[in-house]
Amino acid sequence: MLNALRRSKERQLTASRLNQALVTRAREPVFFLRLGVQDTLDGRFDLVVVHAWLVLDRLAAAGETALSQAFVDTIFITFDEALRELGAGDIGIGKRVKKLAKAFYGRMQAYGDAKDAAAMEAALIRNLYRGANEPGAKALARYVLAAKARLAASDLETGNLDFGPLPEEE
Repeated sequence: MLNALRRSKERQLTASRLNQALVTRAREPVFFLRLGVQDTLDGRFDLVVVHAWLVLDRLAAAGETALSQAFVDTIFITFDEALRELGAGDIGIGKRVKKLAKAFYGRMQAYGDAKDAAAMEAALIRNLYRGANEPGAKALARYVLAAKARLAASDLETGNLDFGPLPEEE
């Protein structure tokens, strides 16, 4: 029993470290200043989701279902806290989180379905850039695929993420 509780606590700590690392990467100025991602709540949300997809894809490949669930739970706790900081009350929070969850899982599907750079670019244009044909989308698609390959060699159980180098603009 105590070992199960210890593993659960360790998993939660790892999930928190993974979440912090992905949020730190998603807030890098290069995405907003050079790649055309809007520095808005929507733009920030979408960058978190892209990076979360990368981490979840790696965790799935490693068969880490319990850590994946703890990671998703941590992400949504962070979303809930952010909404509350923005003034959302208890009555409306459920609807807002449900809307975020729908967007989150829709994007997970879109990025998971993208099997090459062109498909990833199209998914990013559709979701992250809201349909605008942003010149930075091609560089961002290359970055996402390179980060996916880089994470494949990472040991995420430690809570450390290596997305590789930041993207270069076109």
